[in-house]
Amino acid sequence: MGSFKGHALPGTLFLVVGLWHVWSSVFRHVSNPKAFRVRVWSPVPGFEGRLKHLELYVITVGAFIDLCIELLYSPHLKLFVNGVLNPAHMNDFEHSGMLLMFLIFGLVTLLSEKTSLLPLPEGALCLIAATAFCAEYLLFYFHSTTHKGLEGYYHLLLVLLIGLCVASTIAGALLPNSFPIDLCSGMAITLQGLWFYQTAFTLYGPLMPDGCRLKGNDIVCNSVESEARGEYLANFQLFSLILGVLAFVVGCYGFAARQFGHSELRSLHVSPEE
Repeated sequence: MGSFKGHALPGTLFLVVGLWHVWSSVFRHVSNPKAFRVRVWSPVPGFEGRLKHLELYVITVGAFIDLCIELLYSPHLKLFVNGVLNPAHMNDFEHSGMLLMFLIFGLVTLLSEKTSLLPLPEGALCLIAATAFCAEYLLFYFHSTTHKGLEGYYHLLLVLLIGLCVASTIAGALLPNSFPIDLCSGMAITLQGLWFYQTAFTLYGPLMPDGCRLKGNDIVCNSVESEARGEYLANFQLFSLILGVLAFVVGCYGFAARQFGHSELRSLHVSPEE
């Protein structure tokens, strides 16, 4: 993933799924607040049910394609060298393990939803998704590629966002009727996708901070001050993305409440004195 494309591809998947989760969570809440349930995946309504499982197919196919890129294309099919895993591509193999977990989540959820072979409750699916996020968290926390300096700081912020995905997904299994938790999960996935994109444009694109540059596979800064400015910029970028996601959520809620709001929705916001 140490390239622009390597960050943009998973970022696209997380961003698309996260935005869909946010909208779906808001829509289901305003449509019927009292019947709201946390969902680890969100069916696509309409189209006579033909696109109901579209999100699961996007996750499964996207994870499979990215897995093939990391496991087969990046090492040029040279998986073993002298009887051991190719040491020059250990980071690719680690990424493959993470992607395999999301592929398993997609396949298991499809089996659960479309067949009677593996009928799992929504809470169990939440925990399987949390396991995939845990694998991602451990990958970036204990990465064989030692991220230092400015690159390490961007990955530290990514790890924090992944941790939020883990926590909100587990909380969804424990509190299956909580709209805030379901919404938080969608926001965390969206932020993770946006941060992948931000990392790609900053470290491997045109937004590299002054005094820092890409040298080979490493990000180097000319001085401690340049590295510190880069970290301050990362903080500002993250805060801006959080603000943007909050604005998107508020806009979605206002639009959905106006267009699809249930008659019981207003009663939830009225105090007993009124």
